[in-house]
Amino acid sequence: MSFKDEDLPREKVFRDPIHGHVIVDNQIILDLINTPEFQRLRRVKQLGTTSLTFHGAEHSRFGHCLGVYEIARRMCNHFQRNYPSKRPGDGLWDDRERPVALTAALLHDLGHGPYSHTFEHIFHTDHEAITRQIITSPGTNVNQILRRVGPEFPQQVASVIDHTYPNQQVVQMISSQVDADRMDYLQRDAYYTGTNYGKYDLDRVLRVMRPIHNGIAFEISGMHAVEDYIISRLQMYLQIYFHPVSRSMEVILDHLLMRAKYLYQHPSDYSPVFTPHLLMPFFNGHYTINDYLSLDDGVLTTYFLHWRNSGDDILSDLAQRFLNRRPLKSALYDATTEPFLPKLRDLISTAGFNDHYYTATNSSYKLPYDTYNPRDSQPQSQIELIQPNGELIELSQVSTLVASIAGKEAGDERFFFPKEMLVQHDNIEIFQPIYDEFQQYIQNNHIVAP
Repeated sequence: MSFKDEDLPREKVFRDPIHGHVIVDNQIILDLINTPEFQRLRRVKQLGTTSLTFHGAEHSRFGHCLGVYEIARRMCNHFQRNYPSKRPGDGLWDDRERPVALTAALLHDLGHGPYSHTFEHIFHTDHEAITRQIITSPGTNVNQILRRVGPEFPQQVASVIDHTYPNQQVVQMISSQVDADRMDYLQRDAYYTGTNYGKYDLDRVLRVMRPIHNGIAFEISGMHAVEDYIISRLQMYLQIYFHPVSRSMEVILDHLLMRAKYLYQHPSDYSPVFTPHLLMPFFNGHYTINDYLSLDDGVLTTYFLHWRNSGDDILSDLAQRFLNRRPLKSALYDATTEPFLPKLRDLISTAGFNDHYYTATNSSYKLPYDTYNPRDSQPQSQIELIQPNGELIELSQVSTLVASIAGKEAGDERFFFPKEMLVQHDNIEIFQPIYDEFQQYIQNNHIVAP
């Protein structure tokens, strides 16, 4: 049986605040959506701790994955209608690639864990590798459904995720500097955070896309729509994804999990009141795919509620700070002020805070646009424009706006510390001189604590 053989007699429609409708016209796609592995994504927030800064950002990876699928579906329709392949190797769109493109788009984030990037840092997981494992493991519902298309189909879908699939048009649909993934999350995240930064002309960008040999390019007449997309992406990173409060809550979450991992790995030093059974495989470093799929944001939050009452003061305090949204304060630093950070840590330790858990440095930088460099460890596919004579030219060669930001990192470096260090503490006079010294030290060395 082929993918086409499972077309639905009547399409299924999901209402969506970004795209209006997400249209499913194939039983394979519908069955994949209904698997437990995919339904778990309803319980994993798309933006993790960002909802503690932008309260509307409660949307899930489930909605995002449906959105990426919908954009990929529109790409396939546009390519098949306007640029169908006439003969093998002509560089146009072969619609036999539709099944792998749509399923890869739908499943691309399947392996994200709870509070995904923080969880990955503590437990050394890789969501892309786990996505491929879920897709290719015979024991998963997802794999069993994909095998209805063919025995090699799960591996083909997984190869799109790791960029090794032979048809680079399909790969760039899902992962490139202008792909269905980014196109969806920019608009979706802007909508749910209540901001305008991520808004751009999606319909126009899709309209000027076209398949070429070894990838995707854009009609030069649509250059300004692509520019708008690039700038929107830059603004979203600077204003939303790199927001200092969201990063502060991420630091607290990171250190909370780090403390819990340490305590449960050293039972002789700590007698826990309860055992977080679903996390124990990760504390022990031996987990299965089923262990991973048992976790979501709610599971971790439940454990945080237990840890509020822990006998370990650090674990208890960090859990309360996270649950009650008590962010750390942060100070900007650079190469000239970085040498002063050890002194700040010493003062924080003297004030009674364990600097291992209550301080952190965080660098958040993003390349708004990167031109292709084959010497990079992971070279980016550059954005190509098609000129009226049919020749290709790289975007920054004709766009003054993009050229001005190409290859230039945007972001900042921050030192995080307890907010208590910046306020008056009349009731604990013994530490007041330390707080005063801390504040004076920041001031004298021009460390900016906005």
